[in-house]
Amino acid sequence: MPVSIKHLLGLKGVSHDDITTILDTADTFHEVLQREVKVVPPLRGKTVVNFFYENSTRTRLSFEMAEKRLSANPLNFSTSGSSVSKGETLKDTIQNIEAMKIDMIVVRHQSAGIPLFLTTCTDAVIINAGDGYNEHPTQALLDIMTIRQRLRRLEGLKVTIVGDILHSRVARSNIWGMKTLGMNVTLCAPSTLLPHDHDALGCPCTTDVNDALEDADVIMLLRPQLERQQRGLFPSVREYRSFFGIDAEKMKRAQKNALIMHPGPINRGVELASDVADSDNSLILDQVTNGVATRMAVLYLLGGGDNVQ
Repeated sequence: MPVSIKHLLGLKGVSHDDITTILDTADTFHEVLQREVKVVPPLRGKTVVNFFYENSTRTRLSFEMAEKRLSANPLNFSTSGSSVSKGETLKDTIQNIEAMKIDMIVVRHQSAGIPLFLTTCTDAVIINAGDGYNEHPTQALLDIMTIRQRLRRLEGLKVTIVGDILHSRVARSNIWGMKTLGMNVTLCAPSTLLPHDHDALGCPCTTDVNDALEDADVIMLLRPQLERQQRGLFPSVREYRSFFGIDAEKMKRAQKNALIMHPGPINRGVELASDVADSDNSLILDQVTNGVATRMAVLYLLGGGDNVQ
């Protein structure tokens, strides 16, 4: 079943049916990845440019692996050593790359709105791999896939997101995607790390972590993104850990088998205690595994792939 979107710029405004189609397709590719031979031919002959203006490890490697598993030809671009350092504009760069006859562009950029801008510069399919504080749709899709895999349902689940929500594009994409699928999302952080537009997001917000964890089915932790903060937004790491760090004692407020998630990298002993991160209810490594299957699904559906064999 095809999706109605041409590009994946974010999850805001993406329909229930389209998200479900991506998740169902990701389940198919998850099964493919369990085979001895993990490469399938749907995107043979397609060229995908990984257009990364911002440092990344997990996301870039996950996309590159997904492209290779689908038999596409990946090209990796970074600003280091490119003509960007010589003053070339983003529009000129992308149009020169398009002149090489590419099909899809996976873009990660420190400025919000760049994936949308690129749709005005090129006919290639654009997939957002993270733009500023705006969205990171494939991370949210793999998060939702991982929850559905474990709990077999999504509608009505209570998800609590704790951490630096103000600077988190992961949180924003999860909010849009989860709400579309009928999940109930609560945001928890120090008041200085809650988004200024939280009313527009349509989620209850609190600075009381014990209240936020009450009866939660899923707890998603976000690290304090100190590199993106222009000034200190909480007194100290020690104080943050004391009030917002999740440990076994705080977990008692949540459902007995509440799931623990984190997009990584984890700051152990800050937002999450090691014993909780390594518990049986932790899905952190499952998230990494599902990243490849989810990105395969997005590339396949937007790239017009042939049948999976």
